Amino acid sequence: MAPADRFDPNFTDAVINGIGPNATPRNRQVMGALIRHLHDFAREVELTIDEWMAGVHFVNAVGQIYGDSKKTRNEAHRVSDILGLESLVDEIAHKIIADGEIDPTSSSILGPFWSPNAPFRELGDVIFQDGVPPKGQVTKMHGVIRDITTGKPIPGAVFDIWQASANGKYDFQDPENQTPNNLRGKFRANENGEYTLYCLHPTAYSLPTDGPAWALLQIMDRHPMRPAHIHIMVTHPEYQGCTTQLYPDTDPWLTSDTVFAVKPDLVVNFKPITGDPKATLELEYNVNLAPKGYKGKL
Repeated sequence: MAPADRFDPNFTDAVINGIGPNATPRNRQVMGALIRHLHDFAREVELTIDEWMAGVHFVNAVGQIYGDSKKTRNEAHRVSDILGLESLVDEIAHKIIADGEIDPTSSSILGPFWSPNAPFRELGDVIFQDGVPPKGQVTKMHGVIRDITTGKPIPGAVFDIWQASANGKYDFQDPENQTPNNLRGKFRANENGEYTLYCLHPTAYSLPTDGPAWALLQIMDRHPMRPAHIHIMVTHPEYQGCTTQLYPDTDPWLTSDTVFAVKPDLVVNFKPITGDPKATLELEYNVNLAPKGYKGKL
């Protein structure tokens, strides 16, 4: 690493001081810190002109693949994921340590595939609507949504679920085989805070290997695999919502998830089920929410 006095010691301060007087305090704080860390990084590694230009081309490529894909592919989001940034921001935003015996369900990253247009379905409905599900994949999923401070159920909570198909693709990635909102749905918990639905046992899949995110993974000698998972988002007007992912405990990619989103309490066990003509597997998963304004232990 270069000696600290090798480069102009006043340069970074001059750039930060160039932020205008009408910038908001928060924008001044964020941009000032970003500039300082970025400059320190460049000095620490003695970034070359060729390396800097390669970074410029990389950023351009991220934007170009977004435009070329009719804005259905969020490559910048994916790059943020594989660098662990989204998982870190998620932890900063949602970390709660409960005062009582019930911990809130851990959050996990939203990812680029959530849709606000998923339809409400009746409790007990299926979320798959295209073709015959693979043998052994249909899962009865159910549980209770509870208040962490009282342990009581939360009637009317909305349980939003989405997942990839057995081919590892989400509906809008796969329009030739999936209709809109396939493997998506919202369910409103009953008076006992219970939800019930039928989904698929999830399938592991690879991130795309034809764009800048894959090039970045190759530079770091990393694989592109995500462990199998189901996305859920649970909300209620009086509670802090929870967006998370659930992972089968048999998945081989749990310890090396390429987006660093796996947490211990999100690893679940799919069990065989008998007596249900709709399903061969069962997943019971209870969701614990904190009331709005609840901070827990600081």
